[in-house]
Amino acid sequence: MTPELEYLVFTTVFTALMWVPYTVNLILVRGLKDAVGYPENPKPIYAWAQRMKAAHYNAVENLVVFAALVLVADAVDVHNAATVMACVVFFWARVVHFLAYSFKVPWARTLAFAVGFVSQLALAFQVLT
Repeated sequence: MTPELEYLVFTTVFTALMWVPYTVNLILVRGLKDAVGYPENPKPIYAWAQRMKAAHYNAVENLVVFAALVLVADAVDVHNAATVMACVVFFWARVVHFLAYSFKVPWARTLAFAVGFVSQLALAFQVLT
């Protein structure tokens, strides 16, 4: 497996696990019955959990683009130091984005998002040139 595909797997697994903390919070706040049901007036989850859920949605949206670029690069056999670096940077940018978004770290969320976006552009550039 290429390093690019490995980082796609790492990113996918990380994204797949993001729901766990905010779902645990949901169960602790509402109780299991209301967490799995449809209560009329549900208790709100904590603010950090709401932000974590939003960060998860954002990660899923960005995973689609990242995955497509990595898979196309693999299909056309584009593998070099730039593609590997783009994948490594994208993964860590998503980790930082998730944590910064969840715990309200000023500027870090936006900077991490921008770094991840530039990583996607770098992958696209490598595939297209």
